[in-house]
Amino acid sequence: MSAEATGAAYDLKPLSPSSKYVKLNVGGSLHYTTLQTLTKQDTMLKAMFSGRMEVLTDSEGWVLIDRSGRHFGTILNYLRDGSVPLPEGPRELGELLGEARYYLVQGLAEDCQLALQQKSESLSPLCLIPMVTSPREEQQLLASTSKPVVKLLHNRSNNKYSYTSTSDDNLLKNIELFDKLALRFHGRLLFLKDVLGDEICCWSFYGQGRKIAEVCCTSIVYATEKKQTKVEFPEARIFEETLNILIYETPRGPDPALLEATGGAAGGGGAGRGEDEDGREHRVRRIHVRRHITHDERPHGQQAVFKD
Repeated sequence: MSAEATGAAYDLKPLSPSSKYVKLNVGGSLHYTTLQTLTKQDTMLKAMFSGRMEVLTDSEGWVLIDRSGRHFGTILNYLRDGSVPLPEGPRELGELLGEARYYLVQGLAEDCQLALQQKSESLSPLCLIPMVTSPREEQQLLASTSKPVVKLLHNRSNNKYSYTSTSDDNLLKNIELFDKLALRFHGRLLFLKDVLGDEICCWSFYGQGRKIAEVCCTSIVYATEKKQTKVEFPEARIFEETLNILIYETPRGPDPALLEATGGAAGGGGAGRGEDEDGREHRVRRIHVRRHITHDERPHGQQAVFKD
């Protein structure tokens, strides 16, 4: 569109050079300010209103700037004061950064960039939990970390029997406990999840690259008519093994005093830790929940037999 056509349509005329005040229409947002504010810093607005460029106004004296006016008030406040409170949200910060760059307000653009960088760093997740997809990947993860490792294997579909009435609830409790422990100890332990293994619910604890303990939470219940799979929630045992694995937090190896105090993998007291020390430390504690087996072949009237 030509300048003549624009002038005819909007009745534009040059801004009065003697005026100390400027009325700005920025994308429909109206602002009233002074030439001193607009020319205070070396920006695009200073170039517009310092007399080097012809600025046109409408019949009411408003200078039209074809730009969103959402953050223009912040731009003006920065020109007035040299600093402004920045938006909290990263989206608003990004929008303000774009406007600061458009108007060439260098100081405000730098402040926005710094704030965005700080927010990006502060929004980093508290803990990252790798999902194990293969035995090889699990071995690589164990070999690549110096931290003790807690792994939860949960695979509900790995079952050929029906579940007891409390099993689903207990499986969810195991997963919730894993998440809580991961948040609490994320800086000290590495937590892994495995959803492809051959167990339904099993915790494994590793120190210095080898398995130290295992807590299996599933058992088979032999009822009078059919077998059922039962998932337990041994919360106290899981929490105890998590604390025990902290003994392996440092690369120096298990501390005998801590092992003795917590009943750790090395077993027993400090005495007798001689030649068979390595053998005992390589043993894996496997803790299974109590298995209740009811023999449906028992004679009529005979009490149920429970076996561990």
